[in-house]
Amino acid sequence: MQTKLADSDQNFDSKTYLKTLTSRPGVYQMYDAKGAILYVGKARNLKKRVSSYFRSTGLSIKTRALVERIRNIEVTVTNSETEALLLEQNLIKTQRPPYNILLRDDKSFPYIYLSGDEDYPSLTFRRVRQKKAGKGRFFGPYTSAGAVREGLVLLQKIFKIRQCDESFFKNRSRPCLQHQIGRCSAPCVEMVSKERYAEDMRHATMFLEGRNPEIIKELVAEMEKASMELAFEKAAALRDQINHLRQVQEHQTIEGVSRNIDVFAMAQEADQITIHALFIRDGRVSGSKSYFFEELTEADSFMNDFISQYYFGDHAVYGLPQEILTDPPLPESEALRDAFSEAFNRSVRIDHNVRSQRLDWLKLAKTNASQSLTIRVQSQEALVSRWQQFCDALHLESTINRVECFDISHTFGEATVASCVVFGPEGAMKDQYRRFNIKGVTAGDDFHAMEQALERRYNKLQDSDIGLPDVVLIDGGKGQLGIAESVFESLQIDGVTLVGVAKGVTRKPGFETLLLAGGKSILNLRSDSPALHLIQQIRDEAHRFAITGHRQQRQKARGKSVLDDLPGVGPKRRKDLLNYFGSVRNIERASLEDIRKVPGISQVLAQTIFTAFHE
Repeated sequence: MQTKLADSDQNFDSKTYLKTLTSRPGVYQMYDAKGAILYVGKARNLKKRVSSYFRSTGLSIKTRALVERIRNIEVTVTNSETEALLLEQNLIKTQRPPYNILLRDDKSFPYIYLSGDEDYPSLTFRRVRQKKAGKGRFFGPYTSAGAVREGLVLLQKIFKIRQCDESFFKNRSRPCLQHQIGRCSAPCVEMVSKERYAEDMRHATMFLEGRNPEIIKELVAEMEKASMELAFEKAAALRDQINHLRQVQEHQTIEGVSRNIDVFAMAQEADQITIHALFIRDGRVSGSKSYFFEELTEADSFMNDFISQYYFGDHAVYGLPQEILTDPPLPESEALRDAFSEAFNRSVRIDHNVRSQRLDWLKLAKTNASQSLTIRVQSQEALVSRWQQFCDALHLESTINRVECFDISHTFGEATVASCVVFGPEGAMKDQYRRFNIKGVTAGDDFHAMEQALERRYNKLQDSDIGLPDVVLIDGGKGQLGIAESVFESLQIDGVTLVGVAKGVTRKPGFETLLLAGGKSILNLRSDSPALHLIQQIRDEAHRFAITGHRQQRQKARGKSVLDDLPGVGPKRRKDLLNYFGSVRNIERASLEDIRKVPGISQVLAQTIFTAFHE
């Protein structure tokens, strides 16, 4: 059942509305004058919960701002609080209201991937948004890519499992360097039997599943058997494996705890909140992550809202655990337990009052939350101070809100790329970064490359909703700054401060010279000046962003082959040719008859390919 107050053009009459509101459980949706969603919430008692927004005292700044914008409230009455919780999360996912907390999805998670190769499968690093169906198997996800790579190195040392890609594996004629340093059993040249490799892979899989004690027990029995048969070299290799595994077990295993537990602790300072999560799997801390939020409406029930969205919004990195520990305690833990049972058909224990190892984990999460929040607040305060000193150094009358910086990158004129990075008072605005692939200029001509980048950027930007920046930094001296002045003059752009950042005589950090447009003045800031440090940070970020783009373009250009431009040779035929010959060089060396032997290559096409490589 839904109820609604119409007439969104006038101020919201809360007194009249609340008189008609039911006391049953349900979900309420708040809208502004244009009908846009503002906030979605759930309630055990709709009348009490919605009434709390319109009391005269005790409201936070953001809650007051929310209430001032409300012109309409819709409620959906449900049969239970559990139904309300599930409906709330569905509405948050689909409508994404600005006053709710919104957890952002990571672009992808790091996994360890076991390939589907039947004889000699590999274990490799993969980063995917979700596990794909197929012959292979994914282990993870993990919160740290570094931890995944560390784990793969360990698997190489203990079990000597290959980690090369399929094309490299299938075209080997002799063992690679990994075999020579004792990290691969060289299945590519069959220096290990399929049975032995399969056994090593089985043990590696058990290791990834956290079944170390079982592996050690099996290896000890195998070592004793090898000793009895006087196979001392094999016994010594097994002994080394056992020692490695025992060292890992000593560092990671905690006796008496084998459940999967997620631990969440919250720290708050002013209008900022940090939640730190620890993920415990099979008695080991498998990962951790901090979540940051600002200007919240409901700090008292924030942990409850976070947990709801974390699990019901598909943000859980490790899936639903057997147990959830929180600090502070959840006011609606019973409703959450019922919702988990209904949505996932699983019973989940939710607790706060714990002892022993669980208490240690809760304290550890709390410490990490406080530390993360302190570092974040201090870094923000330092940034605000540097930003203000930057404004003072440039003698700007009012506080600026946007700075853009340009840089050019190329290798002897090859694959020239210009970067534009954007900074505001709160730091880098990475979603507004832009790159420009420079075309039609003489190789190595940085002046015309800068001119093209500036024209393309501001010819488009001055007519957009984003608007023009307050300051534009140009990585270069008088020449580059002069180009910028001429571009802005031709585009008839006024009110933007142009600054050239010259490296100085020594070209070392701390000796930069700032050149202001129009020959107004030259600034030499002290090497310990916070304003100069901010300029260096922005300039270095523009440099990094330009180099990254240049390398990508260069790699793309160098990665092209004759096959890419041949008519009749699409992605599938290119793949067939490379799989058959192993490399482009081998295709170049092949005779016409050899090329015709490739499945799917006709005589005419074979002649085209052969001619392309030999004319």
